[in-house]
Amino acid sequence: MASTNPARGMRDFLPSDVRKRNYVIGIIKEVYESYGFEPLETPAVENIETLMGKYGEEGNQLIFKILKRGEKLAGSLESEVSSLKSESPSTDSRLQTPDSLSDLALRYDLTVPLARVVAHHKNELPKFFKRYQIQPVWRADRPARGRFREFYQCDVDAIGSKSMAVEAELMLAVSEILTRLGFEDFVIRLNHREVLRDLLDTAGIGPEKHGDALVSIDKLDKIGPEGVEKELTGRGISDESIKIILDLFQKTRAILDEGGDSNRTVLSNLINIVSNDVLTELGHIIKFSQKAKIIIDPSLARGLSYYTGAIMEINVPDLTGSLGGGGRYDGLIGMFGKEQIPACGFSLGLERILVVMDERNMFPPEIAASNSADVMVTIWNEDSIGESLKLANELRQQGLRVTVYPEADKLGKQLKYADSINVPFACILGDEEKQQGKVQLKDMNSGEKFVLTVSEVVDHIRA
Repeated sequence: MASTNPARGMRDFLPSDVRKRNYVIGIIKEVYESYGFEPLETPAVENIETLMGKYGEEGNQLIFKILKRGEKLAGSLESEVSSLKSESPSTDSRLQTPDSLSDLALRYDLTVPLARVVAHHKNELPKFFKRYQIQPVWRADRPARGRFREFYQCDVDAIGSKSMAVEAELMLAVSEILTRLGFEDFVIRLNHREVLRDLLDTAGIGPEKHGDALVSIDKLDKIGPEGVEKELTGRGISDESIKIILDLFQKTRAILDEGGDSNRTVLSNLINIVSNDVLTELGHIIKFSQKAKIIIDPSLARGLSYYTGAIMEINVPDLTGSLGGGGRYDGLIGMFGKEQIPACGFSLGLERILVVMDERNMFPPEIAASNSADVMVTIWNEDSIGESLKLANELRQQGLRVTVYPEADKLGKQLKYADSINVPFACILGDEEKQQGKVQLKDMNSGEKFVLTVSEVVDHIRA
């Protein structure tokens, strides 16, 4: 017998789950649109060359590749087998799903598809293009708390400007969203890719090792200093360099833990290491962001290789990992066209927001205990089914959400069902009510009953 479980890292969403998701998505859309961002959607499937090489070494390994179909797959398999056998019989073990067997892939994120869209539709888009996108993405990752193989990203991006006002506006937008959802203890960590490069250079880590180092540093919150030290050693970075970089991060952490005006202190400690232009950029972002809860954290790396400038991440105390993140990626769109176009974006992780909100009971009561209908119409007997359906339609025409019990069952059984699905009212159309041209309305919470006209039923439920 086939398992009824969804694929590993995937989930089913029951009605109560969907209502919570729609509530959060509704607020995100409302805030994004209030900042002038426009909606965009892209296909779930992209050409594999669109995605490969954009996310760094580890990101490439997490892309869900799609095999070629039909004759194309058969031809690629035959070619691959012939190639391997011509080398030596022992190489057959390497035939596992080489890249030559795939031509498509599931969308890994929403940023690279956006870059492709901008490059492809450049002449149709405004000079400054502001878009939001809320769609699922897929990663062949190891499932964990708040981490799934299929999940939604809620992206907001501004294309066409190098101004630091862009970063500030993105952070203000996501801050407003989290505040409206009820988060009070979040903080936005801010850093710059040039800060990280200068720190790595100061620690004696050569440019050829920067990519490897950043992938490991990005895991600092997840695996701790000891785990990062082990990874960096495994990537061939010297003990002396590792000590310099981790000591600097530890010193910054102590400054942040002290509180106060930590940003000024952190920036002053970087003056002899980082260029003044970069420090000025960070200062402008904080200034333009007004009262957003921002801390400068030189240890923030963000592993995606396409970031070129400021990088950002949102954290809350009781979640390993982040609620969202982003940064500037001025070189990505140029990979798809001749023109380099500046861009900056931020992505909120819907799944992690929902996990924390559920654990903290942050959903409003009307969302947490919402129902499918305002009223349920019962069926008195087989002969009255048509009249019950007609009543239900009349109530719907007045703007009510109405469900109908589908069978002529015992009245007690019907009312028990209405109670089980949290419908607050039930309409009973019995012989006596039909003769009077009225309806019996039962309040499922108080147990009170009223004999009313249809219009009175509507008014009573609305009240």
